Amino acid sequence: MTNQIAIDVMGGDHGPEVTVRAAARFLSRHPSAGLLLVGDQATIERYLADEAGVDRDRIEIVHADQVVAMDESPAVALRIKKSSSMRLAIDLVKDGRAQAAVSAGNTGALMATAKFVLKTLPGIERPAICTALPNESGHTHVLDLGANVDCDAEHLFQFAVMGSVLVEAFDDNPSPRVGLLNVGAEAMKGNDTVKSAAERLQAGPVNYIGFVEGDDIYKGGVDVVVCDGFVGNVALKSSEGVAKMISHFLRQEFKRGIFSRLAALMALPVLARLKKRVDPGRYNGASLLGLQGIIIKSHGGASVEAFGNALDVALREIEKDVPRRIDQRLETLLQERSDG
Repeated sequence: MTNQIAIDVMGGDHGPEVTVRAAARFLSRHPSAGLLLVGDQATIERYLADEAGVDRDRIEIVHADQVVAMDESPAVALRIKKSSSMRLAIDLVKDGRAQAAVSAGNTGALMATAKFVLKTLPGIERPAICTALPNESGHTHVLDLGANVDCDAEHLFQFAVMGSVLVEAFDDNPSPRVGLLNVGAEAMKGNDTVKSAAERLQAGPVNYIGFVEGDDIYKGGVDVVVCDGFVGNVALKSSEGVAKMISHFLRQEFKRGIFSRLAALMALPVLARLKKRVDPGRYNGASLLGLQGIIIKSHGGASVEAFGNALDVALREIEKDVPRRIDQRLETLLQERSDG
């Protein structure tokens, strides 16, 4: 059994109520994987007792005395919470006992701790948060989604390389289309940082297709969309808000009268399929790319199913050996730059 994933059981809005149940279901789906459940041992044991049929031989409990609160600063997590479930889960990756760690905890603390413990890959200045968002024909990977609010052209270039490698591995796509998120597709649009990044990408080792706009994320004509963390996080939260608003409007309209209710009953199969396609939980599990190890961030309020999806992302990154692929691409790139 080589694929071991460490789970920050105590992290997130729901803690072990979600994470332990998701862990049990994950093991039933993946018979060759193992889990290290990191958190308060008594609490974990109590929740595990409710999971009938769980394979305890593939579970190891790692006791943690502390928990990083959702509103705690990264500095506090680094200095004071060295025995937290989050920190110990990352330490397990560092020590080689786990090949990946998954947490639904505080994003800032997770990024800061992971960067401190694991360090970045050679050639990467800053890690980036990357996840898939649904589009008309499948999904689009977007980065950065909030780790770096201020980026220069080199950072955006590095994000593009990492995102391209991830999509190559995940989607078996040998030449992912990479676009820079901008206020327009025309070459003269955008600030100096975006324009400078575009110049680098045009001569770089990715299939760069030019500037893209926000709606291109969902059209399906681009595989990787690159932006700074400020823009990316606003785009992500705006998308989630629009999806919730549309769902709210639909419920209101279907309740307006008897005929609307009848129409709703007839449309239930279609609505169920639509909900499944746009459900954010289906795409839960953001990769912290650029680290010397695999760290996956789950949404803090994730359901059991959604947290399970984050575990699936972690396993897929292990199987595809994503950090090594990125490292190899960067090694080639750095060599080309030194030769040039």
